[in-house]
Amino acid sequence: MAKEEISKLLQRKIEAFRGTLREEEYGEVVASGDGVATVVGLSRAKVSEILEFDNGTKGIVLNLMEDHIGCVVMGDISSVTEGQKVKCTGSIIDVPVGASLLGRVVNSLGEPIDGKGPIASKEKRFIESGAPSVVDRQPVSEPLQTGIKAIDSMIPIGRGQRELIIGDRQTGKTAIVIDTILNQKNDLPAGRQGNVKCIYVAVGQKMSTIASVLMVLEEAGAMEYTTIVAAPADAPSSMQYLAPYAGCAMGEYYMYKGEHALVIYDDLSKHAVSYRQLSLLLRRPPGREAYPGDIFYLHSRLLERAAKLSEELGGGSLTALPIVETLAGDISAYIPTNIISITDGQIYLESELFYAGTRPAINAGLSVSRVGGAAQIKAMKQVAGRLRLDLAQYSELAAFAQFSSELDNATKNQLIRGERLTELLKQGQYAPLDIAEQVASIFAGVRGYLDDLQKEDVRSFGSGLLTYLKTYYYETMQDIRKKKMISEDSEAKLKEAVEKYKNIFRSK
Repeated sequence: MAKEEISKLLQRKIEAFRGTLREEEYGEVVASGDGVATVVGLSRAKVSEILEFDNGTKGIVLNLMEDHIGCVVMGDISSVTEGQKVKCTGSIIDVPVGASLLGRVVNSLGEPIDGKGPIASKEKRFIESGAPSVVDRQPVSEPLQTGIKAIDSMIPIGRGQRELIIGDRQTGKTAIVIDTILNQKNDLPAGRQGNVKCIYVAVGQKMSTIASVLMVLEEAGAMEYTTIVAAPADAPSSMQYLAPYAGCAMGEYYMYKGEHALVIYDDLSKHAVSYRQLSLLLRRPPGREAYPGDIFYLHSRLLERAAKLSEELGGGSLTALPIVETLAGDISAYIPTNIISITDGQIYLESELFYAGTRPAINAGLSVSRVGGAAQIKAMKQVAGRLRLDLAQYSELAAFAQFSSELDNATKNQLIRGERLTELLKQGQYAPLDIAEQVASIFAGVRGYLDDLQKEDVRSFGSGLLTYLKTYYYETMQDIRKKKMISEDSEAKLKEAVEKYKNIFRSK
């Protein structure tokens, strides 16, 4: 080979190699304020790439325009000034993941904010990743018990499901998800710790509210398997925007390891507001209700990551419980309808029921689980089959009965049954019940054992019955837990126990 040919070949190799290298590129800040910065000179920047300013502050690219870049600043915006140099890092934002985050409170970047020292995790995941494909999933079939009778019996949630919790402010939405976290302690199989890892993402909440949630979980020993991702109301909009994705990445770590995780987004209406604020500051054109056009995509790419993986991928699951706040019960507003269309059902909490003393204030008519009985054990199906129908008939009859002075016996009996079942489903806050206790309690209601009790005695009868069963019929309760169904022998024992306790209760 001639000398010139060798020289040209080497030159081509060097040029090709240079093309694979990324030269360090610097830009300049031309404007900053309200948590966003406009940068010029970074022609190779990518969406969601991390930028680094001269003073060490970091930002994330959100807007790619012809002559400039719009980025959100993760930190103190006052430290970013005009004329400051900024460079691309070539990396996408990620967060630490793994068991070392359990029991900790972290911010949207996975940095600890609980004063317990640094997090030892060496593993990281990108906060944005693709959702599992259809072939990577399997149907939802394993229940995720909430410990709340009204939900586990009528609106069951399965592992890998996305179930929206929706209602006005101060109607008990957060109480439901905290009960669900607490119940995962009851739901642990004997000798196996950490059955379901929980990630609670607080977006736009007061720091005092997050602290009270932490206190409840610590007192119950639930922080052993829980991580709290906090982006409080005083945090920058960029941190509130990132928080749900960070929490999802932490949950995905367990899912891809073949384990089960639950992630709670409290709440996505405040998340949408933070994204709207960023978008308007970045001069993106506003659409309906001033939200940007990609607000649906914002939440769909988050919630679609919840899944029950196929057995080939380990069979792990990530269950999502997003919370959305409505105004005056308007579930047809923009953000609620978006998220209803993404999720696999919703639990609707009604203000009128809440103020009437029904806790949890679940409207059984508007609440639905699109997974249904597939996410219930056989024992619950055996007792709860007629429950929803009885309550639906009761609510219709109750509306007509107030205008009628004379009712036939069948209507009176339906009203009595409905009243007793409504009382039976009332439950105290932070007091989840295990599945056998729920089955026994609903068994007494649907089989008519409460019909001749006074309405005000139903709750005390229900709690007393459970204590009686735990004391004198422990083997029967264990049989239901173990077999996950009511055998003929267990049914006979339950009937015997309810009748015996009823005589004891009447004699008091």
